[in-house]
Amino acid sequence: MSELPHNWVKTPLTNIASVEMGQSPDSRFYNLNGDGLPFFQGKAEFQTVYPEIRKWCSEPTKVVERGDILLSIRAPVGPTNIAPEKSCIGRGLAGIRSETGISQAYLYYFFKNIEPWLSEQGTGSTFAAVSGQFIREINCPVAPTSEQARIVAKLEELLSELDAGVAELKAAQIKLTQYRQSLLKAAVEGSLTADWRTKHKPAETGAQLLERILQERRARWEAKQLAKFADQGKAPPKDWQKKYPEPLEPDTTDLPELPHGWVWASVDQLSESVRNGLSKTPNTDQRGFPIFKINAVRPMIVNFLAIKHIEIDKSEASDCWVEVGDVLATRYNGSVDLLGVFAMVKDVPVRTLYPDKIIRMKPVTGAGLGKWMEVCGNVGLSRKHLVARVKTTAGQTGISGEDLKKTPIPLPSVEEQKYALAILEDRLQSILELELPLEMAFKQSTAQRQNILRAAFSGQLVLQNPDDEPASILLERIRAERAAKLELKKPSSRKAKVSV
Repeated sequence: MSELPHNWVKTPLTNIASVEMGQSPDSRFYNLNGDGLPFFQGKAEFQTVYPEIRKWCSEPTKVVERGDILLSIRAPVGPTNIAPEKSCIGRGLAGIRSETGISQAYLYYFFKNIEPWLSEQGTGSTFAAVSGQFIREINCPVAPTSEQARIVAKLEELLSELDAGVAELKAAQIKLTQYRQSLLKAAVEGSLTADWRTKHKPAETGAQLLERILQERRARWEAKQLAKFADQGKAPPKDWQKKYPEPLEPDTTDLPELPHGWVWASVDQLSESVRNGLSKTPNTDQRGFPIFKINAVRPMIVNFLAIKHIEIDKSEASDCWVEVGDVLATRYNGSVDLLGVFAMVKDVPVRTLYPDKIIRMKPVTGAGLGKWMEVCGNVGLSRKHLVARVKTTAGQTGISGEDLKKTPIPLPSVEEQKYALAILEDRLQSILELELPLEMAFKQSTAQRQNILRAAFSGQLVLQNPDDEPASILLERIRAERAAKLELKKPSSRKAKVSV
């Protein structure tokens, strides 16, 4: 940063503002019916400028006034909002109020400027946090009062223009997302390939394909059972084939009629196996075999960089390596939007295991069927089935293996699947090519915002006026006013007379 203008000063925050550290009241004083003051706990309630009021507190401990800056001081450190009215704050927040002569808006934008730096300052083994002393000692560049007003006005002008541009980018992004979802939905409902069906007669219908898959599924089970008997040196017992576990069928009671030649199937019917992964706790220091984190699975994406490691014997890992064609689904996730989403393994750059919180489906006929299951599982009635069966147990939001096995999959012929997937691949690539410039524009707007803020607090955004009262005189006046207030608060030195 260049040197500050000559009539600016740099001083610790404590010299120009008061800092109120939050403290969470007893939970018995919380309520959702508007009794007491709005109660804010941290970043989770923050919005663009003002936090969302979700609860109230009838017996507040730490209170901020309307317009005070709310600074998140733990998990994460740095984000800011403004108190919309007199409020109670919990220990995840600090309230900051400027002294007379220091613009509250100027101070708010200053914290917006240093947010990236603040985000790296937190310490702690459980979660990142900063102390009240740390906040009070933050060095703040102080401009003359009149210049503060000019800076705020210029910032609001430039940032409002930037916000308008970002709003347009977000609108375009939403439209692309909606188009992508409508495209996927059209594929699994058959409207995407309606013209194709009028001109082509496939070699087998969806019902015939399902029958072939079920026969292959049973044949593979029998082959595995015979292999086990052989390894044990035993002859197959009488009627051993009767122990074949029939796959769960979809409940078609409320499902709509499918296009001609299609049939409803279940995930279980289409999969050779559906099973959870390893339940042993992984580590983060790269000891043992790589194993996926939960966030490795996103709709139609498997991220081989999102891994931890696990120390187990090779024999324990033998059946938990992912392979090309496997379809993975998240069994647990804090967000319902990411719970139960499907993603097919399209490549295996590094041999990797999958954990207990992910379910692996092995499509009977391989990657071709896996691609179709991947699309269906993320949209339409298949997705609706999963979302409707989300359960919360012991604080964890998840879906059961049985509910996932029963997930209905609309099944057309192989030829129609291939045609629909080819159209999807082409159009999804076009969407991606439109999304990449948007992502670049978002990054550029973020960088531009930081450049504007950086210029503001280095004295480069507006012109200096030599007639402005220097900030040094402003600080002296703040010190004098504080001293005067302190003097008024001191108790009288006279001793009270005692009557006898």
